[in-house]
Amino acid sequence: MNNPTSRWRAGASQPSESSFKRKRGVFQKDLQHMMYGFGDDPNPLPETVALVEDIVVEYVTDLVHKAQDTASKRGKLLTEDFLFLIRKDVPKLNRCTELLSMNEELKQARKAFEVDEEKLASID
Repeated sequence: MNNPTSRWRAGASQPSESSFKRKRGVFQKDLQHMMYGFGDDPNPLPETVALVEDIVVEYVTDLVHKAQDTASKRGKLLTEDFLFLIRKDVPKLNRCTELLSMNEELKQARKAFEVDEEKLASID
């Protein structure tokens, strides 16, 4: 695998080496289930899961760093920064917008449920 520090551009803020240390295996159970869902063996090799985990963590880390770079002009990291970065990957963009709208609907439903609970509590 590439060293993550080799990807940093000159002039960008460089994180300390300790910030790249992470617990390995944090996502292994989730990745095993996802791999099985995409047609892999129910119990994939641990080496395969570790490799997929490394790839996923590297991709997400790189995406977050790019989003931070675009947001640094504004000073605030927003969801739109991530959507901007994946704008050319249409299936990924569609899935993200679908999940964001679903999340908003769930927030509104929870809020409505809390209001209903408060009304019921005040009646009793």
